[in-house]
Amino acid sequence: MKIKIALHWQIIIGMVLGGIFGLVLGKYTWGQPFIEHWVYPFGELFINLLKLIAIPLIVASLIKGISEMKDISRLSSIGLRTMVLYTVTTLCAIVIGLGLANIIKPGSGISEETITRLTSDSETTGMVSARISESEARGKNFVEFLVDIVPDNIFSALSDNGQMLQVIFFTMLLGVSLLLIGDDKARPLKRFFDSLNDAILKMVDLIIKIAPIAVFALLANVVVGTDDADVLLALLKYSLTVIGALALMVVVYMLIIGLYVKKNPLWFLKQISPVQLLAFSTSSSAAALPVNMERVQEYIGVDEEVSSFVLPVGATINMDGTSLYQAVATIFICEALHFDITFSDQLTIVFTALLASVGTAGVPGVGMIMLIIVLQSINFPPEKLPLGIALILSVDRILDMCRTAINVTGDATVATVVAKSVGKLGEPEH
Repeated sequence: MKIKIALHWQIIIGMVLGGIFGLVLGKYTWGQPFIEHWVYPFGELFINLLKLIAIPLIVASLIKGISEMKDISRLSSIGLRTMVLYTVTTLCAIVIGLGLANIIKPGSGISEETITRLTSDSETTGMVSARISESEARGKNFVEFLVDIVPDNIFSALSDNGQMLQVIFFTMLLGVSLLLIGDDKARPLKRFFDSLNDAILKMVDLIIKIAPIAVFALLANVVVGTDDADVLLALLKYSLTVIGALALMVVVYMLIIGLYVKKNPLWFLKQISPVQLLAFSTSSSAAALPVNMERVQEYIGVDEEVSSFVLPVGATINMDGTSLYQAVATIFICEALHFDITFSDQLTIVFTALLASVGTAGVPGVGMIMLIIVLQSINFPPEKLPLGIALILSVDRILDMCRTAINVTGDATVATVVAKSVGKLGEPEH
């Protein structure tokens, strides 16, 4: 008798074995190079495969979803609900992060010796400088942000996963145009994108089969590089504050699912657990998007008309976990480096973190760039900025994994709520 193990259990097994493998090989001098050169590439290959289909999936699914709405008012209804819900959940996440950080005060009591030791690594200094330079390139005002949404060359935008918002803009414009030219003229192009969408979804099925192996490789690489227990202990209070706030955000999602959607929150979590585990392993909401769309449609019952619009948009503009992290990290750095912040500064953090999350690519490490933008918005001393970023860089990878899992949970929650609100939440296929 053949025993079939559910996907989320396969991924959990891969994570556990990968963690153990990394810990064991980390005890040997040859262990880390072996994992980096012979094990981690399998995880990197998996992430590249998911990123490979992310833009084709967004284009095909968005056009299919919009063109099937039949009515512009339908699109505006779903679009308005989506944007309002994403804004509300992100604001809620930031407030939770600020609230918990103000209560726990994770940055208080850190000695100057500890700060010096945590920020003395030359490799860390180089990474910090690179992140600051990148944040300066991204720090634009609202008008410049609007201009950047419109691509001057769609093929250039399609070739860059970091330009996801430009791709979404063009795709929505094309989908709306298909609605306006009439069904007879639009039918050939709609059939093409329908077929492309089906083919991409089949590619998702094929790629996800190697997820457990990829997760093994990714977790082994993370664990084998974590060899400074003293550093992790010094930052434990900060890390637990972030994780505790993220857990509170999950409670908020589950209350929404239970009270409004009228579904069992534990059932909901079980259905999207493969997406959460994949997001945790890859630290990329963009890489997890194909699987998120599949799970929300087939296992939760969200109509494709809703999921094909809400989830691609969410992967770009909805980063609840990352925005929450900005709030906690900002308070932590300010406390640790003795920079006093006022109530107005905290309001600035709320709005800057909200705006910084919009249009930011869902890829690993982007949270650190957003954090620099937030710190600059409250006039944090420029000379202390590299020190503040270096202070938390050693645990950023594991926290990036945690907050990405919350990002995709927020996307799935909003998709379910929007589907419920427009009568598009049916019975799941599985």
